[in-house]
Amino acid sequence: MASRICYHCKQPVSEGESHDCWTTTESALTQDLSEDLQEAWQRLREEAVALGEQRVYASHNSIMFSRTACYCFVRPKKQFLEVCLFLGRTVAGPAVRRSVPSSRTKIAHTLHIRHRDEVEAPITDWLREAYDWSELAGAAKRTGAKGSAASKKRAAVATTRKAAAVTKKALRPKDKRARQR
Repeated sequence: MASRICYHCKQPVSEGESHDCWTTTESALTQDLSEDLQEAWQRLREEAVALGEQRVYASHNSIMFSRTACYCFVRPKKQFLEVCLFLGRTVAGPAVRRSVPSSRTKIAHTLHIRHRDEVEAPITDWLREAYDWSELAGAAKRTGAKGSAASKKRAAVATTRKAAAVTKKALRPKDKRARQR
């Protein structure tokens, strides 16, 4: 039987054989990680899933977390987990490698995580903010910021302010004893 070489994975494929080199899973992407990175991945996934209802799926080289749109994705690398969070504002910190506008309202923040202990505040706070903001941004888009560019910009700014207020409220200590610690 004649065979061909797959353009993507460079593997020989027999004629008539089904071949799907694009399909991938979380386990396929994380199976070759070191023990520290496996633990960091598990901790990051647990934190993200605990935020609420969402879809977690693998896509090519990334593991995506999304509500109506992707708010975070993780690219497992040999030495670190490359995490990309989409926020409505620019954040700074030692964990942030770079911040790049990905749309008029979203800013992509790239982080590198090497150990389980790194998955704590402020990264978990930013993860929560991205999760909350993705729903608010989607709601603003669905209600239709129609009209001029100025009205669209005002709607985007209002959405960003609402997301910041929600995040600030979520991060506030619940009682006075917690503030004293």
